[in-house]
Amino acid sequence: MPINRPGFDAAFDRNITSPHISYFLAETGEKPVGMVSCHIQPLLHHAALVAEIQEMYVEPEYRSQKVGNALMEHVTAFAKGEGAIQMEVTSRATREQAHRFYQREGFEKSHVKLVRYFKNT
Repeated sequence: MPINRPGFDAAFDRNITSPHISYFLAETGEKPVGMVSCHIQPLLHHAALVAEIQEMYVEPEYRSQKVGNALMEHVTAFAKGEGAIQMEVTSRATREQAHRFYQREGFEKSHVKLVRYFKNT
């Protein structure tokens, strides 16, 4: 499915100016090969800051080369430095390889995410 470029650009422009969302790139030389975004917000039920990985991507030819590990180390240190008490990530149920990666990185399956889709009107 092709990306909705105007929607992507609008979301990126809004997110990049938010003090609560940070983006980090992994580069080989000057070539971007991966990215991770992190949203940190105070949650009432934790009475503390919680970090969430909203998006993470590594170019297929750079997977299994520790790029994802480097991104996780960086975003984890960033979140801890900002005072977050935990980090969360959501991944589609069918992405089993991604689940194994996150579990190797110390994440535990502890929640169920429910989604309500809105019809386009």
